[in-house]
Amino acid sequence: MQLLDGKKVSEDIKNEIAEVVSKMKNNGEKVPHLAAVIVGNDGASLTYVGSKVKACERVGFESTLIKLPSTISELELLKKIEELNQDDNIDGFIVQLPLPQQIDDQKVLMAIDPSKDVDGFHPENFGKMALDMTTFIPATPFGILELLERYNVQTAGKHTVVIGRSHIVGRPMSILMGRKGFPGNSTVTLTHSHTKNIAQITTQADIIITALGVPNYLKAEMVKDDAVIIDVGITRVPDETNPKGYIITGDVDFENVSKKASFITPVPGGVGPMTIAMLLKNTLLARELKREKK
Repeated sequence: MQLLDGKKVSEDIKNEIAEVVSKMKNNGEKVPHLAAVIVGNDGASLTYVGSKVKACERVGFESTLIKLPSTISELELLKKIEELNQDDNIDGFIVQLPLPQQIDDQKVLMAIDPSKDVDGFHPENFGKMALDMTTFIPATPFGILELLERYNVQTAGKHTVVIGRSHIVGRPMSILMGRKGFPGNSTVTLTHSHTKNIAQITTQADIIITALGVPNYLKAEMVKDDAVIIDVGITRVPDETNPKGYIITGDVDFENVSKKASFITPVPGGVGPMTIAMLLKNTLLARELKREKK
């Protein structure tokens, strides 16, 4: 069994990006600038956005953090997004989800200029991804592809089962694993809450990508020998024996499934760190595409 070490690979990617940025600086070019918009005081979101800002510093990007009150109206937020769309100094920006109840997430995502949508959630970018065109791939699926590629995990002709059909992970992953090229060229089954006999399907899978958010859902008996396991789930499970009062658990019963797997991602330290690294990669791409346009 080999561990797909997202922590290590994400550090490699950041080092590679830092090198590119250092060359840009030496050539007197503008370095990439990422902005992050956060609405309200959700603890997990603040931590996550904070780590994105730190990652920007680490690779030499410029970054701007825009904190807005949870009472902001939809109209005011859309106005702020339009400002960012027009700001030539900003190459890419993200609006951290979830948003407060009074704001329609869909409206907000639609308002972002697709050429600055480094999260890859805008329908224009999603459509380009589905058509194999150059675009921003959502950061988590992009990170999974990168892990598979860097560990040279064979995907062609394999049966990939994706558990969960969210727009952020499950659905894009099902499209990307079936595309031409590497990683890709696999036969994909997309499963979800209405799928019957999931265990029957997963036991036939060469690769399982689970993004369900149900701790320890995937058990050893649901997996065949030598399967590749990608665990996107991340849940805080209360645990009084832990000083923090909780442990971070994935969708996979790691202890038992790892004994059967050929490759597996740990939680934490697998897919998670890759997400931020790929957001940086998308921001660098946004800067490069902008330069080409000019």
